[in-house]
Amino acid sequence: MTREELFTKVEEIFKDIFDDESLVIQDSTNSSDIDEWDSLNHINLVVAIEKEIGIKFNFDELAELKNVGAMIDLMMKKK
Repeated sequence: MTREELFTKVEEIFKDIFDDESLVIQDSTNSSDIDEWDSLNHINLVVAIEKEIGIKFNFDELAELKNVGAMIDLMMKKK
């Protein structure tokens, strides 16, 4: 899977979790960019990504992520 394909899948997960079909994410998108991105939705997002993509994040990895781009890069390394 290319980075672009993975990014598209992740964007669809974001749309589902935040219930917003018009949501557009970028590499620089972070929790301050989406009003509904609270701690509960963060957990829902991580779980949905792990399930859909078939990977597992550990706590230390998640704590270091600064934005969507960093998350995508980490997922590319795990695939």
